[in-house]
Amino acid sequence: MTQNRTALSGAPVPDRLPARLRAIARARPLTYFFLLANGLSWVAWVPYILSQNGLGVWDYRFPAILGTTQVLGVLPGAYLGPIGAAFAMTALVDGRTGLRAWTRRLWRWRVGGRWYAVTLLSVPAGMLLTGLAFSGGQIATPSAAALSAFVPMLVFQMITTGLAEEPGWRDFALPRLQSRFSPLRSAFVLGPLWGVWHFPLFLTEWGGYPEASWFRPLVFLGFCVAFNIVMSWVFNRTGQSVPFSMLMHVGVNTFASVMWTEMFPALDGELALIAMGSGAAVAATVIVIATRGRLGYDPLPSPDRGETASARHAGGATAPSAHHAGYARDRTMIDS
Repeated sequence: MTQNRTALSGAPVPDRLPARLRAIARARPLTYFFLLANGLSWVAWVPYILSQNGLGVWDYRFPAILGTTQVLGVLPGAYLGPIGAAFAMTALVDGRTGLRAWTRRLWRWRVGGRWYAVTLLSVPAGMLLTGLAFSGGQIATPSAAALSAFVPMLVFQMITTGLAEEPGWRDFALPRLQSRFSPLRSAFVLGPLWGVWHFPLFLTEWGGYPEASWFRPLVFLGFCVAFNIVMSWVFNRTGQSVPFSMLMHVGVNTFASVMWTEMFPALDGELALIAMGSGAAVAATVIVIATRGRLGYDPLPSPDRGETASARHAGGATAPSAHHAGYARDRTMIDS
């Protein structure tokens, strides 16, 4: 007979903690995902925040790699946070089958050709129009160095920022939210949470500390809320493609860091964020009106997310479904 602590022979019996962890994780997957994503990142960012790159409490300055201290100061915490939390929660909630499906979705590039154009061109075009509007039509020609650096920086951002964040925010959290709430409400829940995750970095040079004003984080939060609606629409319309969410995300980062300051030198600091947030708000409003708030959401299960239905009947672990049908068994367990 098996006991929790020891067998009758006195030999130790394997602890049932993994089963208990799975039960806890399945009860509130979103709550624990957001707690893990924030907690892991924020703890890992403490040295960067305390260093000379931040509050200056610690007499150490992070070395620059590729012209930025964020590679060593920010990126480790980013990798630990959203993607790390998504990996851990997927393993606990859906097991090996879910992890295999989750990994395959990271490589879903096969979508309609027009979405390559939308994803790659809409962000630069939108930011150009926004910059022109806020600069009064004043625009400078970007240098050859900036033009030549754009694509390499986009690729670098894909394997750093994009990979660190999007498998968590969009692939793990958004489908679960949309299985419980309307697509628009889901976007309004995820957007602020995505923005708040960045808040500790405003105590570092990443956020312009100490020159930045106190309301810069609030402006950034507004941008995240608006742009998340755009991101949700692209994610849904591309069959919930994680790579295309990554492209949209890093497209903004790359254009802002490589092209924006050269083309619109008068727009910096809070004004740049206000401009980008305004552009995102306009795009989000158009999408909400055009889709009547559905944001391209399709309640039918996709092949990857519904592929483990047979495993569920056999008692096996299942991959998370992005849609109502695939989440039927989890509706009573998913929390906001």
